[in-house]
Amino acid sequence: MITDEVKIKLRAGKGGDGSVAFDKTKMSLGPTGGRGGNGGNVYFEGVSDITALNKYKSQREYFAQDGKNGKGDRSSGHEGKDLVLTVPIGSVLFDVKNPPKARLADKGGKKEFEITQPGERILAAKGGLGGRGNFFFRSSRNTTPKEFEFGKPGEEFEFAVELRLIADIGLIGLPNAGKSSLLNELTNANAKVANYSFTTLEPNLGVIDHLVIADIPGLIEGASLGKGLGIKFLKHIRRTKILVHCVSAESEDPKRDYKIVRKELKDFAKELAEKKEILLLTKSDLVSEKELKKKMAILKKIKPDAGSVSIHDWDSLKSLSEKLLGII
Repeated sequence: MITDEVKIKLRAGKGGDGSVAFDKTKMSLGPTGGRGGNGGNVYFEGVSDITALNKYKSQREYFAQDGKNGKGDRSSGHEGKDLVLTVPIGSVLFDVKNPPKARLADKGGKKEFEITQPGERILAAKGGLGGRGNFFFRSSRNTTPKEFEFGKPGEEFEFAVELRLIADIGLIGLPNAGKSSLLNELTNANAKVANYSFTTLEPNLGVIDHLVIADIPGLIEGASLGKGLGIKFLKHIRRTKILVHCVSAESEDPKRDYKIVRKELKDFAKELAEKKEILLLTKSDLVSEKELKKKMAILKKIKPDAGSVSIHDWDSLKSLSEKLLGII
């Protein structure tokens, strides 16, 4: 299973306290308390593993290491070890309560940032500074200071992490429109296939040549309002360059099926409805030639370049592959 939404509490390390110490050597009397080490930072780092959020289901709180206290020989304490939390590329992260404004971009009023490349690292919480020891408070008037500073606390946030798959092509349509079967034949993705609604409960990915294809779980009327699988998977379509809209040849009303999905896209996010779209009549081998022509005529009124495909027709699969590779 792919976990695509989590909330994580994290805290950067506290800075170490400064120390109070004095040199007891007769000719070198004076303060020698060193500075505390800085607390460790917390980073998010992108990885190619789309299941990387799974580990956060069992553990929701993460803390970077605190800095060590200053030493008595004017030496600073060791800095706390940084904490690196890995998230899948395509993750969108935002602090749900108190976003660090200096580092997060303001997008429509919601502070968030995105990780889109493996190895890309974002500073999420900064460690606290170490406090000064009494060596730093010496002066001509105060040769034996006992003042020191406590270390500063590290930043603390609760982040929401949402995975939005990065794919070139998104297969969309009502449940049981043949998307998983099509993905399997085009890319050998081995997605689960069965003749009932909601077979696909999470996005499946496959690769054809250099293109990543995502099979988006079937949408139903009201999905943009949370019905069925709801908006859980609509967000995965946002980064795709092209949508392949699959309408089953077994449908009694192909035009209605098409309009249902188009409405949900528009209601969820306007940019989804504006994406380039290929309209495809799937399962063309399951209807008579007469019925196929009738339903193709309906779809061609919607999009003149609408096509048909069958997973049992190599020529139609090859034609679709070439079309996809030619567009991107």
